[in-house]
Amino acid sequence: MSRRPAHLLVSAAAWLGFVVVTVWTMAFLAGVVVPRTVDGPDRTTTARAVAIDLALLLLFAVQHSVMARPQVKSWLSRRIPPALERTSYVLATDICLALLLVLWQPWGGQIWHADGPVMVVAWSVFAAGWALAITATFAIDHLELMGLRQAGWTPARDPGLTSDLYVGGLHAVVRHPLMTGLVLAFWATPRMSASHLLFALAATGYIAVGIRFEERDLRNTFGASYDDYAARVPALLPGLPARVGTRSPGG
Repeated sequence: MSRRPAHLLVSAAAWLGFVVVTVWTMAFLAGVVVPRTVDGPDRTTTARAVAIDLALLLLFAVQHSVMARPQVKSWLSRRIPPALERTSYVLATDICLALLLVLWQPWGGQIWHADGPVMVVAWSVFAAGWALAITATFAIDHLELMGLRQAGWTPARDPGLTSDLYVGGLHAVVRHPLMTGLVLAFWATPRMSASHLLFALAATGYIAVGIRFEERDLRNTFGASYDDYAARVPALLPGLPARVGTRSPGG
């Protein structure tokens, strides 16, 4: 386990950055506090706004997907201290998400607008989605997901425990509770603009594709035990038929 001060400092900075951009994203989607939101006033032409937004979404998707692949993780570990491999992923995620939040260009009119009880329900689901997503990071190991354990903030986990497929808690209800929470947060809003719809569609599409890659990797890791798990537990929404795949503690 690494205990170098530099490793501890860099990993803590990456974790703090992730906390900041997560709260920032909540405000960005809710349209509160921050100056630029997902469905704020238009600042440029629709064509230019759509092009910029798609480029920002693509940048985030490419970074998040490519750096999560085992081959890339192995490549990085040969070029930076292995204890900071996960931290590098978190830092890159912080940067790409911050760029999206700063440079996002709202455009288009409203798709729907709700008041009264419907508004209350929408905001309640929005809050529940974020609560589920955050809770899901602790369902297996928040410190490892954020790179803090690898950098030496806490002792390494028992290899015998990390090699087992975890199917309890939230993961007994859905295979990807983190993604379930995010999908709820992206779509639950009483005010849906065209630019918010683009964000929700693109983010949900990315989640669907990312799950396929993640499940392929985890099927290779856990084999028949995952297939049995996936046959019993749905991927995202309770009550839907389960499909064969895999799940993991993180990207």
